[in-house]
Amino acid sequence: MIEPHCSAEYLVEVRNLARDFDVSRPWLNRVLEGQPRQILNAVDGVSFAIKSGETLSLVGESGCGKSTVARLICGLYAPTRGGVIFDGVEMNGADPAQQAAMRSRLQMIFQDPYASLNPRWRVGDIVAEPMRAQGVPRGKAASRVNELLAQVKLSSRDADKFPHEFSGGQRQRISIARALSSNPRFLICDEPTSALDVSVQAQILNLMKDLQREFGLTYLFISHNLAVVSHISTRVGVMYLGRLVEIAGTRTLFKRPLHPYTQMLQSAIPDLQMSGKARTPVAGEVPNPLNPPTGCAFHPRCPHAMQRCKEQRPELLPQAGGGSVACHAVEEGQVPSPAA
Repeated sequence: MIEPHCSAEYLVEVRNLARDFDVSRPWLNRVLEGQPRQILNAVDGVSFAIKSGETLSLVGESGCGKSTVARLICGLYAPTRGGVIFDGVEMNGADPAQQAAMRSRLQMIFQDPYASLNPRWRVGDIVAEPMRAQGVPRGKAASRVNELLAQVKLSSRDADKFPHEFSGGQRQRISIARALSSNPRFLICDEPTSALDVSVQAQILNLMKDLQREFGLTYLFISHNLAVVSHISTRVGVMYLGRLVEIAGTRTLFKRPLHPYTQMLQSAIPDLQMSGKARTPVAGEVPNPLNPPTGCAFHPRCPHAMQRCKEQRPELLPQAGGGSVACHAVEEGQVPSPAA
């Protein structure tokens, strides 16, 4: 047995997690054309911890590594470096029995509910599949399916239907029911509302919050929508080109964002109340991840960039007001706070 390493305060600990992908052209093409291998650092040294019962959200622009972190935690990808400790057990070093037990307590809800549901299976079979994998008797599984459908505000009659007979919001409810069927403690939600209408998004978010209160669930919530994140999160981590640049409590981060990138993301949210508050302009584009800038990867877009930012990569450091940020300009007091 592997000795527990995870602090009793945390259900999940991610330690220096990294994943590299070889995106080189085929070997013969590289030899003939004299090209080197190309390695994509999709996730580069990410560390955080999640307390039992809380919701940590990861936000950032497309391609920043949010979904890759989710897949590393749930075991769909193997990490290049670092590791994940879940409920006191190092996932990479767990034996088969421990891995099977962890898979039942850790589930994932995917972004596109139609793509993640087998179109040839009836809903009852989809929701019961994790229970069959655990050896639950057929009669008990059928009864449990009806309970789960009721918990996600669907009818037991829906168990005989196919996914195409439902709306997008209803299909996401089916995905949630399937994730809950193994009685998990931890749910990884990879942009579960991004493909839904705004009104349906609110219904799904409220359902997830109700289920969290009822079952004591812990969430890792992946999103690019800060409005959604502010509604559901306990804490928020901001990612840029594979690294965490800021992490703080939700209220702290939205009231007093420190990193220039976080300020830029918040400025991109439409100001429906037309308050006239100062906004950080959205400048530039995300650099090529195959050839990232030296030093701080955000410095080509940062209005507060210094020479140090171009040469040294900043580390994630705790701040006096709460949270942590990786920014030389913040460290030297060059970034004005929106609350100031």
